Amino acid sequence: MFEKVLVANRGEIAIRLFRTLRELGISAVGVYSDGDRGALHVAYADEAFLLGPTPAAESYLAIERILDAAQRSGAQAVHPGYGFLAENAAFARAVEDAGLVWIGPPPAAIELMGNKTAARMAMQQAGVPIIPGTTEALASADELLALGDEIGYPLLIKAAAGGGGKGMEVVEAPGDAEEAFERAQRQGQSYFANPDVYVEKLIVDPRHVEVQVLADAHGNVVHLGERDCTIQRRHQKLIEETPSPAVDQELRQRIGAIGVEAARACGYRSAGTIEGLLTRDGDYFFMEMNTRIQVEHTVTEMVTGLDLVREQILVALGEPLSLRQEDVELRGHAIECRINAEDAARGFLPAPGVVTVYREPAGPGVRVDSGVAEGYEVSGAYDPMVAKLIVLGVDREHARRRMLRALDEFWIEGPATLIGFHKALLSHPCFVAGETCEGIVESLQVEDGRPSLPGNAVGRTVERVRTVEVDGRRFEVRLSDPEPEWRALARLRRERVRQGGSGAGGRDAVVSPMQGVVLAVRVAGGDDVDAGQVICVVEAMKMENEVHAHRAGTVRSLSVEPGQPVATGQVICTIEGD
Repeated sequence: MFEKVLVANRGEIAIRLFRTLRELGISAVGVYSDGDRGALHVAYADEAFLLGPTPAAESYLAIERILDAAQRSGAQAVHPGYGFLAENAAFARAVEDAGLVWIGPPPAAIELMGNKTAARMAMQQAGVPIIPGTTEALASADELLALGDEIGYPLLIKAAAGGGGKGMEVVEAPGDAEEAFERAQRQGQSYFANPDVYVEKLIVDPRHVEVQVLADAHGNVVHLGERDCTIQRRHQKLIEETPSPAVDQELRQRIGAIGVEAARACGYRSAGTIEGLLTRDGDYFFMEMNTRIQVEHTVTEMVTGLDLVREQILVALGEPLSLRQEDVELRGHAIECRINAEDAARGFLPAPGVVTVYREPAGPGVRVDSGVAEGYEVSGAYDPMVAKLIVLGVDREHARRRMLRALDEFWIEGPATLIGFHKALLSHPCFVAGETCEGIVESLQVEDGRPSLPGNAVGRTVERVRTVEVDGRRFEVRLSDPEPEWRALARLRRERVRQGGSGAGGRDAVVSPMQGVVLAVRVAGGDDVDAGQVICVVEAMKMENEVHAHRAGTVRSLSVEPGQPVATGQVICTIEGD
C-alpha cells in the first residue's frame, strides 16, 4: 500500500479523495493556490504545498510545480481527481517519468480517447456504434457547410480535445456555421490548447446515458450499470441518476457490453466512463470516453456499494478487480444534484461570493460532498460547484422525495446557488414522469427570494437567523434586511462613474453582469448595433457568457479588450441613440 498520495486538485473532489486515502491508511497530500490558502481542502489534508498564484495556469495546471510538491512531500503516487490535468496525457507521463505511480488510465489511453476524432475512428473500427459525423478535424467552415448539405441540420460542433461540455456549438442552419465554427475553435484553444473541432449530427431530444467501467492490468473489465445525465444546461450536467428511467435490463446489458468493448479497444485501466446518446427509438451511440473519475461517480457508488476511488488505488497497485461482472448488483435508485454558485433567476450567471451561512442536510440515504464552510469565498477563478448532494432511495420516486427533503434542509447564504432551481425541477411533472425535460431547464422561472432590481443592479441583503416562540409554539425565522432599491441604484451609479461612466453613460451603459475575463470583443467603437447584438464574451467560472446590447445605437467609449479582467457592473461601452 502507498504511504502517501498527492491529490492534484482542489475543493470537494480533493476532500472526497482524501477520505478514501485515510480509510486505507494513506497520508493525504494536498496542493493549493494563493487564492485557496483558506480553503477547506487545505485544512483537511495531512500536509499541503503551495503551487503558486490564483490563476489555474500558474498553479493547478503547472505540471512542474505539482511534481516538485510530490517530490518534496515524499508521495509515491498522484491522483488527479477530475478537471484540471485529470485527462492530460503529458501530465500522466510526467508523473511516471518522475518515478511516481499515476492513479488513472495509461497515458496512451488518455491520449487516444482525449482526441475525440481519433476516439471515434477507433470505436468505429472496433465495431462500437458512433454518432454520424466526421472522424477527422474540420479545416474550415466550408467543410461544415458541405456536411450540412450531406446529412442535414442541426449539427453539433465539438472540440476534438474537449470534455465537460466545453467547446460545443449547435448549428441550426447554414447561416450559423461560420460564427459557431470560430467560437468552438476559440473555446478549444482556450480550454484545451487545441483548436481542432469535429462535427456530429445533433440528435434531437436524446437521453445522455453513460456507462461506468472498471478495468485492471490483468485484462478484467466490468461495467457498473448506467447513469442518466440528460438534464443539462449549456452541455453542463445538472442532475444525474441511476438507473436510467428509460433503460430496462435487456438494454442495460447491451449498452454495458458496448462500454466494456470500448474500454478494451483502447487498452483501458482504472475507472472510466463511456458516454453515449440513447435515441427515442432505442438506438445507442458512443459519444466519447472520459478517462477519469467523474463528478457523478457518487450515484454509482450509492447503488453498488463500491468505493470507486478505492478501486482506482488498488488497480494502480497492480491488484486485480475485486469483483466480476456477475457480482455487480444495483440496489435502489440514486440521484445527484450539483449545487453550483449560479443564479438561475438571472440566466444561470456565475455567482461568486462569501458563504455567510452553510448548513448541510443529513439523515437516511443522504450524502453531501462539499468543499466549503461558513466564511469561505467561492472564487470566480474556478468551477462554480459548491457541493454535490446525493440521495439513495428504494426506488426513483422515493429518491425524488428524499432529494426534495434534503434540498429543503440545505441552507446556503451569500452567493446564489441552484438549490431553488433543483427544487422546482424535481417537482416538475416532466421529471416526476422520468422524461427528458427538453427545454424545461431554460423555461423554469426560479426566484431565490432576493430583491429584484432593474438592469444589472443587485441589492445587498443581510441575513440573520432567529428563534421565536408564539403562544408556546417555537418558530425559526429568517430576517432579511435588503438594501433599499434607491440605495442599490445609487451605489451602482457611483461604481459606473468611478469606472469611467457618466450620467448619460449610466443610462446608455452596457455593463458586465459578472466578474470574469473578456474572451472576445465583437464590436468596435463607432459601430452601429441592434438591440440584442453581442458586444463581447466574458468567461467566468469556466463558462462563456455573452454580453448583449440593451438597445440599438452607436457604440461609444469601448473600454475592454480580449484577456482583460472585468468586475461585476463595470462599464464595457455606451450605446448612444435616440
